[in-house]
Amino acid sequence: MAEGAVGPRLYCCFKCRNLVSCHDDIVSKTFRANNGRAILFSHAMNIILGPKEDRRLITGLHTIADVYCSDCGELLGWKYWKAYEESQKHKEGKIVLENFKIVKENW
Repeated sequence: MAEGAVGPRLYCCFKCRNLVSCHDDIVSKTFRANNGRAILFSHAMNIILGPKEDRRLITGLHTIADVYCSDCGELLGWKYWKAYEESQKHKEGKIVLENFKIVKENW
């Protein structure tokens, strides 16, 4: 890497700094969660998924699973398994991480 170059921008659990996603996996930064802003990612790592459940969110009924940090167990967001409304199908398989639960780091 060239001198002064910034490494990849990574997102980590705010509590234990476990790596959970990369900037390149961001699909949208305009998401809203119950506790404020959130980011939609195409992929996440070092996470544990909770059981699937139907939950009514701002955009309608979805089958989701809560997403937890694999190191400390902190709840970070959720994964969309199924969207019942056609206009929301693009979210299926993607992961939402709440802004206040993750920190951005340059490596």
